[in-house]
Amino acid sequence: MRRAAQFFFTGVFLLFMSGCGSQTQMTTPPPNNSNLSQAPVSITVTDTPPPGVAVLFFQLSITAANLTSSSGASVSLLPSSNPIPVNVAQLQTDSAFLGSANVAAGTYNSLSLTFSPNTQLTIFNGSGAAIGSCANNTVCQLTPNPTNLSLSFNTSPFPVTLTANSPLAFKLDIHLNTIIQQDLSVNLGAANGVTISQLPPPPSGGPVSTLGKLTGTIQSVNSVTCAITNCVPTDDFTLQTGDGRTFTIDVNSSTTYNYPSSVCSTDNFACLAAQQIVKVEVSLQAGGTLLAAQVNYVQAAGQMVVEGNIIRLSTSNGNTMMDLILQKGPPTPTANALPFGGRATVTVPPTGVTYAVDFDSFTIPAGLTFTSASSLLVGQQVQVVVVPGSVTTASGSGSPISITAPAATTFTASSITLEPSQITGSVAAINAAQLTFTLATLPNYFVPPAPTAAAPPIPAPVIITVDTTGATTFLPTTLSPDSILGLKVNDVVSVGGWIFSTPTGATTITLAAETVLDRGSITPLF
Repeated sequence: MRRAAQFFFTGVFLLFMSGCGSQTQMTTPPPNNSNLSQAPVSITVTDTPPPGVAVLFFQLSITAANLTSSSGASVSLLPSSNPIPVNVAQLQTDSAFLGSANVAAGTYNSLSLTFSPNTQLTIFNGSGAAIGSCANNTVCQLTPNPTNLSLSFNTSPFPVTLTANSPLAFKLDIHLNTIIQQDLSVNLGAANGVTISQLPPPPSGGPVSTLGKLTGTIQSVNSVTCAITNCVPTDDFTLQTGDGRTFTIDVNSSTTYNYPSSVCSTDNFACLAAQQIVKVEVSLQAGGTLLAAQVNYVQAAGQMVVEGNIIRLSTSNGNTMMDLILQKGPPTPTANALPFGGRATVTVPPTGVTYAVDFDSFTIPAGLTFTSASSLLVGQQVQVVVVPGSVTTASGSGSPISITAPAATTFTASSITLEPSQITGSVAAINAAQLTFTLATLPNYFVPPAPTAAAPPIPAPVIITVDTTGATTFLPTTLSPDSILGLKVNDVVSVGGWIFSTPTGATTITLAAETVLDRGSITPLF
């Protein structure tokens, strides 16, 4: 299941959503079980979204993270001062993993973080009025200069005591509805804008929990067999992400695999091969090493695959035109040419395009399909295989960006895969018997498709039907009960899952929920 977004330090682990920006090299260190003075520590970051606007992309970069010991010594948790980017907007119900290091056992009184002033914010303003220079019904790209770039945490859960070879995990929560101000400036030091807590310890001999996801290129696949007694066979692979980080990741009998049958029909360790691009859900083992909980095949080497949120649909010359806010791309240098956080227009031809759903191990409720361009909806997150040579980039795309203005970047799709979206809204009604509830989006950026490129989409109230199943994860686990029965009308929730149109009409939307995170009550920002 997908978890609330996080930073982890485990000796130290950092969880961030990878984004474009400055690059850094980080290698996961091997466990040092012979050094009894070291302990694995982890930190996670989660995102609470603002309900006043739709935050489509928000990239922060961290340049330093330090623990201060009881003696006053500072221990760096990052390998260098190179900014490490994180797309916080993708962390409403999800998480991504950053890296690891080992920390000496002992007592630590505080954690300090330093952020880079270079940030990027992309929003859809559906508030009904202009916000600064961002007009209503407009997608705007902003580059706010955050204030209070250095933060220190010295109250609960601190002080903490690290024990040798015992993982310790923190959760860092970035509340976008607090740090983003009414004028769309960013104040990281706003009261309760960034908070930290300690996660429960892992079960004896087991991983802490799912730390998040890494997308990268497999560099090598390693299998150690046993020819002697008392030998433990091990399988692992090395993965390099697009920003240059390299990780060694173990697999075991609990690891699951999702490969198209045309690529590999066995869905096991034998499917892994060098130069494949995969998305890996990782967890932390007691010794500080990484374990692959799930390996999802993304693409073969040499393809360009991007992922983004649909913000507008139209038609032109028989083609469907799909406008995306690009969230992430291939872990290759070709990704640098694409405007991540920006807008691109994708041509979807009426024939020759394949469609699929990235459902991992989740079972999609019956009757929900994604088979053609008519299945596309504003608000969906999709992964697109780009036709080679089709990318064009024009200059002069300013900010703010009108929804109806031509996009600076265009390309053509050969394949579209439906990915989980992350939607925040208020619970309008609950049908516990049918395991469904309705969600009123906060704010409303789901709009009907415009018939032509010149016709602006008109916002309309949108109610989403959320289908849950026995496999849906309800968070927090303190929800009583931690099922649909624990939800209440008017609760604000973030839902991670797949958005489908239903046969009753294009404006009827159903979301198959993999994760439901109850946030209680959130005061509107705007």
